[in-house]
Amino acid sequence: MPSTVKQPLAETAAHLRLVIGRAARRMRQEVGTELRPSSASALVTVELHGPLTPSELADIERVKRPTATRILQGLEEEGLAQRTPDPKDGRSALISITGEGRERLRRLRQRKNAYLARRMRDLEAGEVATLEHAAEIIERLLESDRPAGPREGQA
Repeated sequence: MPSTVKQPLAETAAHLRLVIGRAARRMRQEVGTELRPSSASALVTVELHGPLTPSELADIERVKRPTATRILQGLEEEGLAQRTPDPKDGRSALISITGEGRERLRRLRQRKNAYLARRMRDLEAGEVATLEHAAEIIERLLESDRPAGPREGQA
C-alpha cells in the first residue's frame, strides 16, 4: 500500500534520479575506470548467468545484439571473458568469465564498497538502517521491470 506522499512523485523521482546518478559517478571517479559501466554490467551478467550466448546477454542487458557483441569483443580483448563454441548450436558461441574477469570485478567491488563504507562510518546506526531499507526498496523498484531470471549482482 503506498504511503502518504508529502511532495509529488515526479519531484521525488527527479531527486532520486539525481542522487543515484551522482553516487554512481562519484564511485567511478573515486575507484577508477578500469571498466566502462556497460562493460562492467555485461561482465557481472556473464559471471552470474553464464555461460551465455551473445543474444542472451543482449536480452538480459536490454541492449541490441550488435552492442552486446561489441562489449563482449572488448571484454575478450582484455582477457576478462572468453568465447567457446556452443555445443547445442554450432553457429553460436557461449561467453563465460575468465579468472582475470572475476579478479577485476572483485577489485572493483572492493574499492567501491570501501569508498562507501568510509563515507558512511560517521552516520548514526538509524541512518545506516534507513540506507539499507532504501537500498532494498530501490532494488525492488528496479527488479520489477527486469526480464525473468536470477537476481543480478553489482560491479
